[in-house]
Amino acid sequence: MASSISNEVTHDFSILGLRVYKDGRVDRFKGTDIVPSSTNPETGVQSKDVVINPETGLSARLYIPRIPNPHRKLPLLVYFHGGGFCIETAFSPTYHNYINSLVAEANIVVVSVDYRRAPEHPLPTAYDDSWAAVKWVASHSTANGGEVWLKEYVDFDRVFFAGDSAGGNIAHNMAIRVGSDGLDGVKIVGMVLIHPYFGGKDPIGSEGDGAATDKFWLFVYPSSSGSDDPLFNPVVDPKFSSVVCDKVLVCVAEKDFLKDRGWYYKEELGRSGWEGVVEIMEVAGEDHVFHLIKPTCENAVALLKRVACFLNEDKA
Repeated sequence: MASSISNEVTHDFSILGLRVYKDGRVDRFKGTDIVPSSTNPETGVQSKDVVINPETGLSARLYIPRIPNPHRKLPLLVYFHGGGFCIETAFSPTYHNYINSLVAEANIVVVSVDYRRAPEHPLPTAYDDSWAAVKWVASHSTANGGEVWLKEYVDFDRVFFAGDSAGGNIAHNMAIRVGSDGLDGVKIVGMVLIHPYFGGKDPIGSEGDGAATDKFWLFVYPSSSGSDDPLFNPVVDPKFSSVVCDKVLVCVAEKDFLKDRGWYYKEELGRSGWEGVVEIMEVAGEDHVFHLIKPTCENAVALLKRVACFLNEDKA
């Protein structure tokens, strides 16, 4: 009897790579591999891992480009990985390789945040961990922070947030949090949202009836108010126009079912009274997070270069 109960599936998101059983056991079918930090022999990019909060296990992987000059401070990107808040880590080959390429192309410093994941740690844990990481980063703008790479190489007047899918959702909500709570010593210049995971009670465009999206949101955030929770549907947030940066780049893919939601975000942000500049890049013929699945394809290389350019442009 115990064996049959333990094998009873309560949530099956196999398409994402996740299955949850009645006894609480969680199977992840992808995103579980880990690669060590290193110095990449081709790009010269160095990486290392840091523990931000030993009590919660919150950690991050830091990256610096080849032989940075401590007298020439670099932009800093705080990156939040995707995976539906459930799979992948900052240490997986997918994200390690992508961030390595981005650091080499853009000549920036990156803090890739490894937040705790649902369902073992349902939302808002990922938001709380990400905010703790953002505050930890900001502590290095003064004498308080102890991470040498951040103190020596970062220009804290050129800080960016970015993420893909669920990580894009987190990046937006961190920008809102900075706008409402403040963040001393740091200037958030811009934000990059790649195929961001947003939704809403009223489906738009290619979302169909939105039932699957709503079901998954409530799975990762059982105590949420629903699909119009401002954390999930940012345009209903009274604080939407307080996104704390000068410029935003939204990246969408033609075949991604989240494409229309990304366009909607872009258009509504532009109409919200926010005083920055919002741009959008749509890639034809591609699906959700294609740039991570086939990073060397022509479209993925073009997307990488566009993001790198955005991170190095003069602020709007």
